[in-house]
Amino acid sequence: MTLENTTKSLSSSTTGRWLGGVAFTFFIALLGYLLAMVPGFDRVGQLACAIIIAVIYRQFFGYPEAIRSGIAFSSKRLLRAAIILYGLKLNIDTVLHDGLGLLVRDAGVIIFAICLTIWLAKILKANKMISLLLGVGTGVCGAAAIAAVAPIVKSKDEDTAIGVGIIALMGTIFAIGYTILRPFLPLSAIDYGVWSGSSLHEVAHVALAAAPAGEDGLAIALLAKLGRVFLLVPLCFIFIYIMKRKNKGTEQTDAKIEFPWFLVGFIILSILGSYVFGHSIPVSDDVMNVVFSMTTWLLTAAMVGLGLNVSLKDLRTKALRPLLAMGITSVCLSVIVYFIV
Repeated sequence: MTLENTTKSLSSSTTGRWLGGVAFTFFIALLGYLLAMVPGFDRVGQLACAIIIAVIYRQFFGYPEAIRSGIAFSSKRLLRAAIILYGLKLNIDTVLHDGLGLLVRDAGVIIFAICLTIWLAKILKANKMISLLLGVGTGVCGAAAIAAVAPIVKSKDEDTAIGVGIIALMGTIFAIGYTILRPFLPLSAIDYGVWSGSSLHEVAHVALAAAPAGEDGLAIALLAKLGRVFLLVPLCFIFIYIMKRKNKGTEQTDAKIEFPWFLVGFIILSILGSYVFGHSIPVSDDVMNVVFSMTTWLLTAAMVGLGLNVSLKDLRTKALRPLLAMGITSVCLSVIVYFIV
């Protein structure tokens, strides 16, 4: 009886620590949300603000070991759930019918961003993993792309968090820069939209930059961006193939490369969102907005879990050169896309 009571007590304690860890990540996510409402920080966004708070907490108070299991759950499981729900934002029908030309350009953007970032990382002797993640985030769709690719390439949580933080910061700077340059550029609303959607990092950054171009400019910008999101899935499978080839004949066997089942969920929800919800099954905009908001919160909580793994000492030594490589790539991408629009 004593053994049974002890087992129940341990189980209850374990569950409590797990729940405490998950709740802690959402609490920091809430602080990030509130900070993002402050003028100035509203340009940075909830995601980046939450990561900043998580990193600062780690430096002053250390990693909360007692609730590690819950934090790890947020950084891994909730992250995958957020990626799956992110699929609802991708309208496959729109991309296939109206954006095939943009899709080809988007493929070129992704290849250019990844290859140039990796090449610059070699020249600058930057951290290879962070640079790879930044190349993917720059070419595809920011934090969501980094989160999808990270488990495939076996990125450390710390490196993933650093990559997400950098992409959020740089993307915000570029988006604001685009809005400032808009009145001085000899581009039509449509061309400006294509330029924004084909070269900026996050969907939110594209929306921020393209809004001054009006409804048509914003629509074409989001279409160009959705094409890059669409290409995330084949890109992930390419990385799976590369990792298997790389690990073949080494101690890291093929079996250790976990298949990213969350991408299957991403595809399924993309199909449902494109052809079922709102068509065969009526779904109101309010419901979809709630789902999108939930996706943001899940992704933010997951990023908090990753941010708690970041050491500022390592950040100084690991992040500056990848940041420089990614910054150069982003500038080159903006210039090149501008002249081919």
